[in-house]
Amino acid sequence: MGSHISPEATAKKYKSLGEEFETQHPQHKVTISEPFYLQSTAVTQGQWKKVMGFNPSHFDKCGDDCPVEKVSWDDAQIFIEELNEIEGDDKYRLPTEAEWEYACRGVKIPMDFFFGDDASKLDEYAWYYENSGAKTHPVGEKKPNRWNLYDMHGNVSEWVEDDWHKNYEGAPNDGSAWIEKPRGAYRVFRGGGWGDDARGCRSAFRLNNEPGYRVRVLGVRLARSVEP
Repeated sequence: MGSHISPEATAKKYKSLGEEFETQHPQHKVTISEPFYLQSTAVTQGQWKKVMGFNPSHFDKCGDDCPVEKVSWDDAQIFIEELNEIEGDDKYRLPTEAEWEYACRGVKIPMDFFFGDDASKLDEYAWYYENSGAKTHPVGEKKPNRWNLYDMHGNVSEWVEDDWHKNYEGAPNDGSAWIEKPRGAYRVFRGGGWGDDARGCRSAFRLNNEPGYRVRVLGVRLARSVEP
């Protein structure tokens, strides 16, 4: 988990500042300790409306198959609570940051993207700054990764369960969520969105904000726990 090349090398490759990549280090080994499912796409506007009865999205004219956005981490928790009540179970949740990255990469070989290190191929797999037209697009239109997960790069960034930490020093190695007691002030989101360039769509890239933060490039993808 984490970036396989140094912050300085990443900054040189993507013509950016090295400091922003320090949060993706140190690279470390994680063993996912529990099985889980991950939703094949981000939660769509249609799915959100069916559960919550309204659509918070800025791009609400995009249609029911477009990802829901302008949802905060707190909003996502309410959505999950409502969905679990409908299902009569408590299995739906946000993925942990480690689960998200594991599912995104799909391979053990460290690479910038799940398809390799060549950012020029990103157009085949992601809606991002270069091709999105500054808006979201219906989920599942681009090529998936090897586990048939779509839009893990681009379209909308996705909340995960973890509190924000400035780097991976002391991170859990079992795939569990890294949560402070009491909880920290910020939460993590991953994946990059329609407004991000290639560096922000990398498998290792991570950002954060307050749990009440809502913006039109930020959505959610559900995990589901599996009985051993």
